[in-house]
Amino acid sequence: MANKGFMETAKNGFAVTVEIPPPKGSRPDKSLEIAKEIAGRVDAVNVTDNQRAVVRMSALAYCKHLADVGCVPLLQLCGRDRNRLAIQSDLLGAASFGIDNICVMTGDHTTMGDTPGAKAVFDLDAVQLIKLADDLSNGISINGKSLKNHPTFHIGGVINPFYEPFDLELLKLKKKIRAGAKFFQTQPFFDKKSLESFLEKVKGVNAKILIGITPLKSEKMITFLNENVLTTPIPEDIIERIKGAADPAEEGLKLSAEFVNDIKNGDYDIGGVHLMPIGLVEKIPHLLEMIGR
Repeated sequence: MANKGFMETAKNGFAVTVEIPPPKGSRPDKSLEIAKEIAGRVDAVNVTDNQRAVVRMSALAYCKHLADVGCVPLLQLCGRDRNRLAIQSDLLGAASFGIDNICVMTGDHTTMGDTPGAKAVFDLDAVQLIKLADDLSNGISINGKSLKNHPTFHIGGVINPFYEPFDLELLKLKKKIRAGAKFFQTQPFFDKKSLESFLEKVKGVNAKILIGITPLKSEKMITFLNENVLTTPIPEDIIERIKGAADPAEEGLKLSAEFVNDIKNGDYDIGGVHLMPIGLVEKIPHLLEMIGR
C-alpha cells in the first residue's frame, strides 16, 4: 500500500511546509542541524532544485539526507536541466528512497543564474512533467510501456498569484490539475488584501493551495524582491515596519508569524502555508515557535 502524502497527514488539515535549499558545497552538516530541530514540527521540508539557476547540491541527494534525520522531504523538480530520460531516472531513484512528495515546475532559465553559458534543456514543461509523474504513479513510463514495481507520487506544482493577465495563469493551473497535480505552492504574500483577492480568483479549483510566506530581513531584501522577484510590490505599511525596527530581521519574523496565525485562524479554503525563509534558515525553529509549532 502506498504511503500517504504530507497533505493527507497534515494536522487539522492545515499543512506547514518549510523551504531549505541544499548547500552550495558537498557538506550538508550545518543545515541538517536545523532540519533535526524541526523534524516532526513541520509536515514537509521543501528542497529546491538549483533555484534561480544557481548551482547547489543535488536536490534528490539532499532529500535523502533530510529523510535520514527524520524529516519528510518534498522534492522540487524542474525541467531546465534534464531531458525526459533523466527525469524519469531521478523520479524512480527518489521513490527507491521513499521520497514520494514532489513539486514540479519548469524552472528559471540558466541566463538568470551563476552559469549563464549552460545549455537549458526544457525537454518538458511543467504540465508535461506533472503528467509524466502521474503516469509513473499509474505504472506507465513516458514511452507508453508498463512499469513494474512502480512508485506512487504525491504531486504538486507552483502558481504565481500576481501574474498578469491572471486568466492565463489560471488556465495553466487547471491544466496542471488535469495532468495530476493535487497541491500548489504560491509566491509569497505579505498582506491579507492580496491573499483574499487571489483566493477569490481560484475559488472552486480542485486542489489544495499552500500560501507562500517569506520573512523580510532588511530594506535591502525588500528592494531586491521588488526589483527582481515579485510582480506586485510589497505594501508600504510592511516596508515602514521593517524600516522602523531596531532589529529588522526579528520584525520580519514577527510580521510573518502574525500573517500565518491570521491565515490559520481565518476562514480560508486553503491547504496550509509554505514558509520560505530566504537567508534566514537558522531562524526556522524560532519562526515555528511563533506560530505554535
